[in-house]
Amino acid sequence: MPPDRKPGLAVRIDRLVKRFGDFVAVNDVSLEVARGEIFGFLGPNGAGKSTTIRVLCGLLAPTSGRAFVNGFDVAAQSEDVRQSIGYMSQKFSLYNDLLVDENIEFFGGVYGVPDAKLAQRRDYVLKMAGIEDRRRSKTADLPAGLKQRLALGCAILHEPPILFLDEPTSGVDPIARRGFWDLIYDLSAAGHTIFVTTHYMDEAEYCHRIALMYAGGVIALGSPDQLKLSLGAGHLWHLETSNLTGSMTALEHRPGIQDVAVFGSGLHVKVDDDHAAQLEIRSTLERAGIQIRSLAPIEPSMEDVFVSLIEREERTQQEKAGAP
Repeated sequence: MPPDRKPGLAVRIDRLVKRFGDFVAVNDVSLEVARGEIFGFLGPNGAGKSTTIRVLCGLLAPTSGRAFVNGFDVAAQSEDVRQSIGYMSQKFSLYNDLLVDENIEFFGGVYGVPDAKLAQRRDYVLKMAGIEDRRRSKTADLPAGLKQRLALGCAILHEPPILFLDEPTSGVDPIARRGFWDLIYDLSAAGHTIFVTTHYMDEAEYCHRIALMYAGGVIALGSPDQLKLSLGAGHLWHLETSNLTGSMTALEHRPGIQDVAVFGSGLHVKVDDDHAAQLEIRSTLERAGIQIRSLAPIEPSMEDVFVSLIEREERTQQEKAGAP
């Protein structure tokens, strides 16, 4: 049995650091992921998500700290790690000039699937991806959503217990994305652990737990509901007006208004008290000559969490930088 294989634990990261020269890409990250869990990794570009995943996949050696995947040390047992995982990137990791069948056969060879079992696994992938009638089609001719499903199938040909999906739904339509997440739920229910990065905030809602990374560190960790609660006391309103920028300027620092942020064509306004804040918003914008088109209370979304926590961390970093 490999070392550090705790019952019920798929991934363990302990004070992980990865430097490239003077640049710290991953800074003292610690977390654990349970078997069968759908674990989301969120963060702005350059936050350290992809570097962390490359370390976990055994592709990069950590500078310090330790990480274990399926009980294997990613630094000392990288080949065992790679045999324990499936990996799918946003580019689908397929060869477009090959037929569907040929892609499955190629990846079966890469992952060491025995010939006696490959036919069974091929049938499973074709059925899972919904392309049983397209097996002799050129992969380049498949719609993006079907390519995505085929890529996922190729990543699990060898039945790995842990899957790393790096922005797997990038570039596909919302219906295909929803169908792809149905497959992820099925895999999780079958015992697979799913480690996924995404820049779609609605997809973050589908994860059992989420880690939010910023500047190489994890600044928030928990379920979507727990992270929404982490926003603290306050109520949220969606506001649309005739002058978005003017509204934001007018409302900032007004009594009872905690925060104002741009969301799409409107603003999300965080307030202390719904009734008092509604009066304050209306009177402030009336004095500024700005017309209110809609004003309604809403529940916070993962996008609200993402924006709020990143802004909070940026303010903290700025305060630290300015401290004597």
